[in-house]
Amino acid sequence: MTNAPLNPPVWGEEPPEVFEDDLFLDDEAFPIIGETEVWGDSSLPLKGESEGWGDSSLPHMGESERALYEHRRVVADRGQNPMRVDKFLMDHLGDTSRNRIQKAAEAGFIQVNGRPVKSNYKVKANDVVTLMLDRPKRDWEIIPEDIPLDVVYEDDDLLVVNKPAGLVVHPGCGNFSGTLVNALAWHLRDNKRFDPNDPTVGLVHRIDKDTSGLLVIAKTPEAKTDLCRQFFVHSTRRLYNALVWGPFAEDEGTIRGNIGRNPKDRLQMAILPDDNPTGKPAVTHYRVLERFGHVTLVECRLETGRTHQIRVHMKSIGHTLFNDERYGGQEILRGDRTSSYKAFIHNCFELCPRQALHARTLGFRHPRTGEELDFTSELPQDMTALLEKWRRLK
Repeated sequence: MTNAPLNPPVWGEEPPEVFEDDLFLDDEAFPIIGETEVWGDSSLPLKGESEGWGDSSLPHMGESERALYEHRRVVADRGQNPMRVDKFLMDHLGDTSRNRIQKAAEAGFIQVNGRPVKSNYKVKANDVVTLMLDRPKRDWEIIPEDIPLDVVYEDDDLLVVNKPAGLVVHPGCGNFSGTLVNALAWHLRDNKRFDPNDPTVGLVHRIDKDTSGLLVIAKTPEAKTDLCRQFFVHSTRRLYNALVWGPFAEDEGTIRGNIGRNPKDRLQMAILPDDNPTGKPAVTHYRVLERFGHVTLVECRLETGRTHQIRVHMKSIGHTLFNDERYGGQEILRGDRTSSYKAFIHNCFELCPRQALHARTLGFRHPRTGEELDFTSELPQDMTALLEKWRRLK
């Protein structure tokens, strides 16, 4: 992979879409840079409101007519002696570096009395110092929660976790607690460099709530920048196991089709015509691992990482994921309609009460050492029991 600088969009290949259904906190992985375009040490890590800071978030226009939003405000005391604004903010922000404050000032994000200032500006008595950012404030703060984590690997730069099915990855509409991010905030609560509310650290990619498997999390801005770049140029290695409806005539294949929001159902994604500008190119490679007659265990390798990519692509070729309620996989799509078979399928659904999809392997280059790392997560108990039940039927 080349070290030439990249200029990807803010969220990598594909911005996360905000839906009312938390399934869209993403089934397939894609790179996440954060809420602002940050490819380095240029964003201030922010926590919730602290005493002395206002809560206004009205937009302001900067020197280049861009919209800025107030995130923090402090009024200098009457007895304030002249002090550089970067040191003044260091005293009030606490959990950040002077270098980041200086870069924020260079970007025009530090204002005094409504005007941008450089980092060497001397704060005086009664000055109103505000931190302005080019994004609105969060509506919530990520609170650490003591939620068990299955940590597969951890060092000073990153950690790899094995997410269970049913755990939402990130707070969103209807899910403001009990998420993987809340669990990470607790796990890393003693790490002074990690702020769960700072978009320059944390999640590098996501998988859906009801998909199990491996995720990598960055502890530092440098690690996140490098890992996101690897996802962006498709140099990571990701394999999924999925149980899908129907037999395959071939042993392997490739599915190509632009993916975007389903115009008939906003809670689904779909393959869209090539001339539809909202569709994003997507490629999934698959191979058959085990045949059960009415269902098939397949391995999927992602060349891209669109929302619900495997689920949409498999449905498009007539192989909807087993028990995938969002895409119709909770119906009996193959086999007879005898009462015994219906009872068998019902028992299968109870054994694995979610789409049968698992992010089994994850590989990438370590962002600091350059070492190639590869991790494997065995199939979880629910999918293992499901497969054993089908094997006994054969």
